[in-house]
Amino acid sequence: MPTLLIVHHTPSPHCQAMFEAVVSGATDPDIEGVRVVRRAALSATASDVLAADGYLLGTPANLGYLSGALKHFFDQIYYPCLDETRGRPFGAYVHGGNDVTGALRALDSITTGLGWRRAAQPVTVTGDPGKAGAEACRELGATVAAGLADGA
Repeated sequence: MPTLLIVHHTPSPHCQAMFEAVVSGATDPDIEGVRVVRRAALSATASDVLAADGYLLGTPANLGYLSGALKHFFDQIYYPCLDETRGRPFGAYVHGGNDVTGALRALDSITTGLGWRRAAQPVTVTGDPGKAGAEACRELGATVAAGLADGA
């Protein structure tokens, strides 16, 4: 059974709402045959990454960059997972107060270095996610999970 690993840093109510929406989409009962594993960015390990077939990454944009927690995650897993995870699909969601450009640029750079394949466009929200942001996150979770279910 394919495994989807959700690695997230959820320090705020807005990030929590986005995370919950992503999990809701990824665990939709219509998507069968995918195991969903959730790990906080500071506790996710290279073993978690190696055991997964695809990834969803969630972070706030802090000071124009990824959260320190998600950056720490990447620092810990980069070399141990570099050769083994090339080509695996991923999706991402980013929350910011007013700008997420730097965080997206960093995610692009790191995931390109890892050789991961974008399975869906990243979801970006500034301010309150509201219904539209939550629905975009739910769709993101469902899209990445369904891709694994279909063997993509």
